[in-house]
Amino acid sequence: MVNLTRIYTRTGDAGETRLSDLSATTKTDPRVAAYGDVDEANSILGIVTALDALPQPLIVTLRTIQNELFDVGADLSNPVVPDPTWEPLRITQPSIDRLEAWCDEYTEGLSSLASFILPGGTQSSAYLHLARTVVRRAERSAWAAAQAYGLDDDVTVASGGLNPLAIAYLNRLSDLLFILARVANSGHDVMWVPGKDREPAGERARKHRARIEATQQSDS
Repeated sequence: MVNLTRIYTRTGDAGETRLSDLSATTKTDPRVAAYGDVDEANSILGIVTALDALPQPLIVTLRTIQNELFDVGADLSNPVVPDPTWEPLRITQPSIDRLEAWCDEYTEGLSSLASFILPGGTQSSAYLHLARTVVRRAERSAWAAAQAYGLDDDVTVASGGLNPLAIAYLNRLSDLLFILARVANSGHDVMWVPGKDREPAGERARKHRARIEATQQSDS
């Protein structure tokens, strides 16, 4: 159980913070950047759920993800060491399997894409796209931390590695959020029209633009 008795502590005023194992590090530590990005993504998902614009089953899915993102943050902030004194909170394979199952479930019923998607449409979809990009950044930050500290307990790199499953979770989550952004638009995706097709200069370009526009019309 977490017991928060006071929010401010003044202990970070010197540019340092403590990881989950209570070891001290700088606020510029790549681990801190990684779980900070995870926290940012979680906050954006909080906006999505607060909009009250999505069906309840999808809200339940997002709430589960929000809880697991706290687990991811705790995992990234706790260096992996052999024989820990207390069993740390770690992301395990079943959490990744659940994300993949949701990807398959929510993809059913979505139309195929004739072009890339522009973030936008409904507010929920736009925020889900924003969360997706922040999760991608969190994944990059986690890999930067892995380069500094290794994976698991790779002492040839540095002391205390990262759990690779926590990073894999972020990778799958970004895929799922892309799918959920399409679901939030009810299939009315905002399609990217490439520059060469926005002002068709020839028959081929006109046909390509017509195909994209036809896809949008069929979705609506």
